[in-house]
Amino acid sequence: MEFFKIRRTIPFMRYALVFNVISLVTFLLAVFFLATRGLNFSIEFTGGTLLEVSYQQSADVEGVRQSLEKAGYKAEVQNFGSSRDVLIRMHVDKSQSNADLSQKVLNLLRTSDGAVELRRVEYVGPQVGEELAEYGALALLVTAVGIVLYLWMRFEWRFGLSAIIANLHDVVIILGSFAFFQWEFSLPVLAAVLAVLGYSVNESVVVFDRVREMLRKLRKASIPEVIDTAITGTISRTIITHGSTQVMVTTMLIFGGPALHYFALALTIGILFGIYSSVLVASPLLMWLGVDRTQFVKPVKKAGKDEHEGAVV
Repeated sequence: MEFFKIRRTIPFMRYALVFNVISLVTFLLAVFFLATRGLNFSIEFTGGTLLEVSYQQSADVEGVRQSLEKAGYKAEVQNFGSSRDVLIRMHVDKSQSNADLSQKVLNLLRTSDGAVELRRVEYVGPQVGEELAEYGALALLVTAVGIVLYLWMRFEWRFGLSAIIANLHDVVIILGSFAFFQWEFSLPVLAAVLAVLGYSVNESVVVFDRVREMLRKLRKASIPEVIDTAITGTISRTIITHGSTQVMVTTMLIFGGPALHYFALALTIGILFGIYSSVLVASPLLMWLGVDRTQFVKPVKKAGKDEHEGAVV
């Protein structure tokens, strides 16, 4: 399916060095911010208190959030199960006990609605948060290795290496953005980062598959010309796919509220850089790693001498 078809091949590879220098600078800035500022982890990673409260009518989640912020509490507030149940995640100071915090929060909420009930209180210790951070990093590593192996088996090792460098470029830029702006890094954001890995590799596979097709079809074209033709041929599909996905993510970003805000924000950054990296990072790397049509097109065997010379009678 194509909305339009570009007749003229766009010379992307002519500016490959410029695009890769921009990518390298952006990548190094992201690493710098991660090293100097670090991530602003949520209580799932740092430890804290989880409270579940219930209202007799639909709860005003935004009102609860504002009440806690005015009282000086840093909290994540969202509906849980139904519109009457609210889940509150809060950071706990070392000088404050878990029981004292839950009682103060309950008293604060009862000033606006005396019928609010406390259903449960749970404490997430720092050790649990440390384990979550380790498992999250392990999930990223396993995903990256799986992508390399998949592309290696489907195409060739140069494709796998190019794709994983481009995809990790997207991940590091997302993390660097969260470190620079000190946005809260929570489990939903980690899920978004993992989703971006899969999303980016899908775009890389589409481009690489077209490159392989053009290598077999355009026998006399140079490698840069083949890659340019492949990328140009996938532009319409890229606009349709990424455009429709971004519409849904933008809807979550605008109307999803604070609970989905950073999740949608991470996906938005990942989608934008996913397009960029698949076209302007992975493809030039593929060219510089020495991809060649002989890796996919078997050379025609020359007939033996005896086959050309007739037998003497």
